[in-house]
Amino acid sequence: MKNYYRVMLGRKSMHARECFEGGFIGTDFGIHEDLSGKLPESVRPFNRAYAPIYLQLHPEKSKVAAGLACAAIWTVSKMLRPGDILLSPDGTGRYRVGAIEGEYWYATGAVLPHRRTVIWHDIYIDRAAMSEPLRNSTGSIGTVSNINVHAEEIESLIGGLPAISPQPIMTSEGLVEDAVAFGMEKHLEDFLVANWGQTELGRDWEIYADEGELVGQQFPTDTGALDILAISKDRKRLLVVELKKGRASDAVVGQILRYMGYVQEELAEAGQTVEGAVIALDDDQRIRRALAMVPAVRFYRYRVSFQLIPA
Repeated sequence: MKNYYRVMLGRKSMHARECFEGGFIGTDFGIHEDLSGKLPESVRPFNRAYAPIYLQLHPEKSKVAAGLACAAIWTVSKMLRPGDILLSPDGTGRYRVGAIEGEYWYATGAVLPHRRTVIWHDIYIDRAAMSEPLRNSTGSIGTVSNINVHAEEIESLIGGLPAISPQPIMTSEGLVEDAVAFGMEKHLEDFLVANWGQTELGRDWEIYADEGELVGQQFPTDTGALDILAISKDRKRLLVVELKKGRASDAVVGQILRYMGYVQEELAEAGQTVEGAVIALDDDQRIRRALAMVPAVRFYRYRVSFQLIPA
């Protein structure tokens, strides 16, 4: 089964031309050694081995930034599989389509030395042709992001079929964001991130940022990407946010606790605590009882008011 990823080719696509002409993608982050034979099946042991090296090279950075860097190197070098589809911005408002062809290799002394061979097709997707949710996903911060949720639209765009046309969503306070209906958790996530400051959580928490760029959306862990990682405005607490499109079940409690455990063990600085928030349309007695035993996790319901807009 092929997967779909948005992959950046250097900061602000600065290495796009080299990658397109050379037939590769890659990462750097200052880890200049051949990782052949050093890429485990899980990101956690890789993070534990190389995050300290990254922090030695960048002492001003946080453990969260180190975790992001290591996850990006590991994902590009190990997790991507031959046949996976890539969308990479070319710096002009378009995304070039490619496919992973080979396994990891190291290019000594070159830009983005941790590389994968890619077949770049002569297919470009204009950002303006994408639906709002796909634009949000491909525009997210980070070296690589999984965009499987948009597979059908991507295949349509690659095949030259018409793109999906999103409809406006209105809240009780007016137009907030153009988006498709909240039929999928990814759409809910993008909506929440875009309007974080207007929510209850936005009063005390900020989505985690590094050098002014939001990096807390779809934060990678060894048990999957957590939806949102936030930090309190006093920088003393980290928050793991898990989103569910409909009624939440008690299974989400175990899921968010796994993410919280990862954040506490791998990312939290000395003295920082970790909390959790589950956001869903509704709950039931089972999840209420489960959460009653976990005071560090709170439950929030979302509500959206819709309004028809005359054409």
